[in-house]
Order: sequence, then structure tokens, then C-alpha cells
Amino acid sequence: MAHLDAYNRPISYLRISVTDRCNLRCVYCMPPQGVAKRAHGEILRYEEIETVVRAAAALGITKVRLTGGEPLVRPGIVDLVRMLARVEGIDDLAMTTNAILLNDYAKELAQAGLRRVNISLDTLRPERFERITRCGRLEDVLAGMEAARQAGLTPIKINTVVMRGMNDDEVVDFARRTLELGWHVRFIELMPIGNSLTVEDDWRERVVTAREIQKQIEATLGALEPAKVLPGGGPARYYRLPEAKGTLGFITPISEHFCHQCNRLRLTADGHLRPCLLSEYEIDLRTPLRNGAGEEQIKMLILQSIASKPLQHHLDESHVPKGRMMSQIGG
Repeated sequence: MAHLDAYNRPISYLRISVTDRCNLRCVYCMPPQGVAKRAHGEILRYEEIETVVRAAAALGITKVRLTGGEPLVRPGIVDLVRMLARVEGIDDLAMTTNAILLNDYAKELAQAGLRRVNISLDTLRPERFERITRCGRLEDVLAGMEAARQAGLTPIKINTVVMRGMNDDEVVDFARRTLELGWHVRFIELMPIGNSLTVEDDWRERVVTAREIQKQIEATLGALEPAKVLPGGGPARYYRLPEAKGTLGFITPISEHFCHQCNRLRLTADGHLRPCLLSEYEIDLRTPLRNGAGEEQIKMLILQSIASKPLQHHLDESHVPKGRMMSQIGG
């Protein structure tokens, strides 16, 4: 049974950033030059991640998601998936990826025990994709998506961060994919986590709310109707267009925060446990692990993190977290 935090929320979900490196430089996530590379020894070893997951599972955490940076750039990632898939109590093992390398890995990941993938995709236009990612190719993502479908890593969810003046004119195009191709698209409001957009302007000016997105879609394609929550649905509210096989999800950390139902902890690539994405507070697990801590000691630190989970974030009070880029936290 999941442990409750101080506000009676059951904590059952652990997101793990396996690397802070990425093969893209998306404008809302990383500066053009990337982030300063951490020494290899600063990043948690796979055996250490396994110890944390075993301890977490013993405390009622059942869902693990591997993130980055980009998890597929870390050597041996399939081995980690295989290790975590064997942990008793973990019944949902998923990954968030930009899919650039997914065509090469999808089949192996599925065979190793990965259940599903979420794919980050912010535009359907090749030239714009190159601008937003600064170095990527849309065709690689689409090939990775198809490979994931064939490998059974479904349902595939498409995560789209909507930014005013950058890609907000494409939300209807994404919505059409739920009709024509059965895509499951989740629109995400822009969050100010160390992104390079804030250097150029006020991040709030770039935020497009879920309400705005929904109105734009309904004005063109018709009224949305509530849809069933997908496996691993998380904080999204799901809808569908009439006759659509796919769904449209809305994730609203800015306009309608969902802190009251947050059930997750985050483990950074360098081994710090964060009870809240939008808070700088962290608990160091790497040092105890390197000093010989076993599962019981790690369990106590996880319980400490659960107990310290705040009621909500404070973006509405102009408190913007500093210190780490989104790529270093795992989103």
C-alpha cells in the first residue's frame, strides 16, 4: 500500500532521470550549448538506481518512469530496463523519450520489460522542428514512433508543450491526428524550469492555457467529449473528438494546478530525491548509497521525502525554481 504524505496523498509514482544529457537542445528545456556535463562518477550507477527502486517498491510505489535528459543516450539503458522490470511490486515501467533513437531501441526495450513510451513532439513541421530542437529531424521521431507501435509499447502518448508565437498555431493539426491516425496527444502548459526562453522574455507571455487550446480546437473540429483516462494517465484531463480513436489530454500546471492529486517523487540523475518538481528542496541519496546504505536506509530517506512534500507549488506567487534545468530533473 502506498504511503500517504502530510496531505493524505498516496505516493505511488517515481520518475527517474537516468542522465542529464540529451541529443536535442529544445528551447524550453536547455540552452543552445547544453548543460555543463557532470563527471561520470556523479551520475547514479544502474545498481544504485535499482536499490532505490527496490526500496521505493517496498513502500508502495508501483509506477516507475525513466526520463532524462534523453534516456536513450545513456549506454546500457536496455540493461537498466531489464533490471527494474524484475523488481517485485513495480507493475508499470514506462519511459519518456524524444524518440530520435527509438527506432533502434524499441524492440529491445519491449523485450526487456518496458511497457509504454511517451514521446515529446512539439511540432509537425520539419523546419520548425529543427528550430525548436536546434538540431533534430522530425523524420527520426516519426520512425521511432512507428517502431514503438510495432513493438507494442502502447498506448503511445505524444507530449506537446504549447508556446505562444512558436507552435500554438499547430494545436488543431495535432488534434486532427487523433481523428486520422488515432494519436493520443497531451498538450502541456509551458513551465519555467530553467528554460532558455526566460532569458529572452517573461515566460508567462509564452504560456498558452489549456482553455485557449480547447477553444481553438472546438472552433475548428467540434465539441470535445470526456474520454477514459489512459493507462498511466497522470495529471492529464482526457477528451476526444466525436468518432476519434485517439484522445486529447490537457496538463495544466499553470492555469489549474493539480498539486492536490500529485502522487510522485523525482530522482535526479545525480542521485537527489525531489518531492516536488517546482521546488528546489532535495534529499541526497547518492552519498548514503556510496557509503554503503542498503534498502532499509534508503527507505527511511524516501519516507523523509514523502513527509516533506509540499501542499502545492508557488508559481502564482512568482516563485520560479532555480538551480537546475528541466533536463536535469526529468520533468
